[in-house]
Amino acid sequence: MMQGAAQAGLRAIAPLMMAALAGAALTGCLPSSPGTSLVPEQRPAALPASYQPPSVESAELRNYFRVLQQDLLTRGLLRTDGGGPETPYDADDLAEHFEEIAFYNEYAGRSGSALTGGLSRWSGPVKLVADFGPSVPPSQRQRDLSVLSAYGARLSRVTGHNISTSARQGNFHVIFAGADDRAYVAEKVRDLLPNLSDNDLQLFVNLPRSHYCFVLAGGPPDAPFDYIRGVALIRAEHPDLVRDSCIHEEVAQGLGLLNDSPKVRPSIFNDDDEFAYLTSHDELLLKMLYDPRLRTGMGAEEARPIIHIIARDVMGLPL
Repeated sequence: MMQGAAQAGLRAIAPLMMAALAGAALTGCLPSSPGTSLVPEQRPAALPASYQPPSVESAELRNYFRVLQQDLLTRGLLRTDGGGPETPYDADDLAEHFEEIAFYNEYAGRSGSALTGGLSRWSGPVKLVADFGPSVPPSQRQRDLSVLSAYGARLSRVTGHNISTSARQGNFHVIFAGADDRAYVAEKVRDLLPNLSDNDLQLFVNLPRSHYCFVLAGGPPDAPFDYIRGVALIRAEHPDLVRDSCIHEEVAQGLGLLNDSPKVRPSIFNDDDEFAYLTSHDELLLKMLYDPRLRTGMGAEEARPIIHIIARDVMGLPL
């Protein structure tokens, strides 16, 4: 997702063993017009003592991603319609897409797509928590939390799995942070993933410009495909649509749909930037992922005949 003109949007997701688990936006005030009343106008509230204006780096990133989003929209990308007659698929396509997304990982071994070894998903409840870096203003926090909460409720309906948003205690943290929040991100990720390697920690702290957002999710050593923890990072400098798109893809991938593939359409699970939001096709993939006829840890070959049955089922076709 989000590849486009800037080759951006690399969404890294990898199943973690328990050993690896355990925008600033400036709001300025324009000068008031001279008043005629003898009663002094109410002075604006003072900025909090902790307020820090965005750095040059953060301001440049915000402008860079604003321009890039507009370029993608101009080229007809970041669609929010979910597809149409020009993006047809049938039950066989859906089954093939599911296998491609659920059993392969483009980041496995960091050398191209490879089989992950088993079907990954959460068996217990998923409790989403939004964490915000100090530079993220209250208005943006409120908006992003609202989007995340509504999306979590949608995912719960689609999958039939217990997915909710929690104010504090949770097991799937979505961190919204900008370039000026590196110290916060380092401390937060170290707290959430105390055994994370220094190299992986640096990916959180010094996210390359080519990476818009990413997620890590996984389970304990004795059940690595049974997810118990997820951590996603979303750049606060993104404009609203790209930030929302990051929420849609990273949370969905953190539920167990690991891969991105150009074969899958209409979908957010590819790198062509065509769709910004989870599509109805993607909803079917998630519904299949949490179908009780599949078993966590099941291999692709064993699951294949069941996948074809479920694909016909979710599309309302006779078995």
